Amino acid sequence: MEQNLENTTSLLAHTPGALDGLLRGLPERWTHQNEGEGTWTAFDVVGHLIHGERTDWIPRAKRILEFGESRPFEPFDRWAQAGESQGKSMDQLLDEFACLRAENLDALRALNLRPQDLALRGRHPALGVVTLSQLLATWAAHDLTHLHQISRLMAHQYREAVGPWTAFLGVLQCAGHSA
Repeated sequence: MEQNLENTTSLLAHTPGALDGLLRGLPERWTHQNEGEGTWTAFDVVGHLIHGERTDWIPRAKRILEFGESRPFEPFDRWAQAGESQGKSMDQLLDEFACLRAENLDALRALNLRPQDLALRGRHPALGVVTLSQLLATWAAHDLTHLHQISRLMAHQYREAVGPWTAFLGVLQCAGHSA
């Protein structure tokens, strides 16, 4: 499927509700368990999504529109959520994410992107030249990646309890980010 801005923004608008429905009000046992050393919890993932809303998608889109390839994106700190989320509850993170996402979707709409704008190019510090279309499609795929990751994290807690059904539960077979 090619990048379609309307489809992308529709998916992006649904992510906060999906996270809220899955995580709000759960005991910390569900949201603070990881898959082992060096892996994230659902709490970490939501914090990571918040950090991305602040520093990644819209700032990078604006950088492409303003500077093209002449100014590379700022590097993204994939572990910034450790400090930024400290002392907050999952419900607070979910509220913060929903607010930031709504603001960013408003900012995206305010850019009044035309089809030709999607071909504009920027420079990623590790990946090199990328287009605005690729950045926006990645934003949506990034959401789906982390929704999948959270599902896997939660299912992982039942890996022993399900017994022989493990063979039929793909979510328990998936190594994902933690491989």
